[in-house]
Amino acid sequence: MGDWVEVVIPVGAADVDDIAALIASEIPAAAAGTEQRGDEVVFWVDRADSAAAFEATRDAVTRWHALGAAVDPMKVRLSDALPEAEWRDAWKKYFKVSKLTRQFVVVPSWERYVAHDSEVVIDLDPGMAFGTGTHASTRLVLEELQDLADRDVSPGRILDVGCGSGILSIAAVKRWPEATCLAIDNDQLAVDATLDNASVNRVADRIEPSLIPLGELTETFPLILANIQAHVLRALREGLTARLGAGGTIILSGLLTPQAQPIADEFVAGGLRLVRVRASTDDPQWSSVTLVR
Repeated sequence: MGDWVEVVIPVGAADVDDIAALIASEIPAAAAGTEQRGDEVVFWVDRADSAAAFEATRDAVTRWHALGAAVDPMKVRLSDALPEAEWRDAWKKYFKVSKLTRQFVVVPSWERYVAHDSEVVIDLDPGMAFGTGTHASTRLVLEELQDLADRDVSPGRILDVGCGSGILSIAAVKRWPEATCLAIDNDQLAVDATLDNASVNRVADRIEPSLIPLGELTETFPLILANIQAHVLRALREGLTARLGAGGTIILSGLLTPQAQPIADEFVAGGLRLVRVRASTDDPQWSSVTLVR
């Protein structure tokens, strides 16, 4: 792990969920996820990037405050993150076995779990910068993977764009044992985390984490997963569409619900067909978009 710093944003209690969603959506340094601690929203950055993240956060909070949100830009602060050992011990109090869909189950290393029937177990500890699957945007992608599997769709090759912890890559290749996955991200930490987690899950031979930019790929894929922010999905639309094979499926997530239909419309205008926009049943402020070629 790097030398981490917390960016802490105090929020009026009634607005915590909305502000957490805005932070994850509009502050690039928070794209990997936030944590809510009572009336505070927290995300983590490397110490070297903390000054820039702090300024970006203050600017955003100033804008939201002017629109009436219960936030005060002068109360945004930086704080040293707990040492990793202490932080992981703190997580153990509330990160338990999580059944995310009918088949997908996330299990932290300090829990014991015996899979039932056709359950797909993903061994994954919480990471400071990357998701564990409990965020609604990740669960939405897993639900779409579940739907594909239930319809006997069996992609042999998968592209995971913005792989983060690698949870989606791992879930996919565990559900489809004949499949392989190219997992790309622009953050070396994410590539390292995906490789580590793939090894723990004994699927490192079928997942290739890489820093290769989407625009440098020439291969097409029957299944593409992209759980990233709306403005990034817009910027990558042509590249994502170009990499989707004939008859293939693309699942987009990381979208606040008001963003989902406009993003879907842009991808349809680019030549794809909309299957559905799905709002999270756990947290309806997040939605996913599934399209096919």
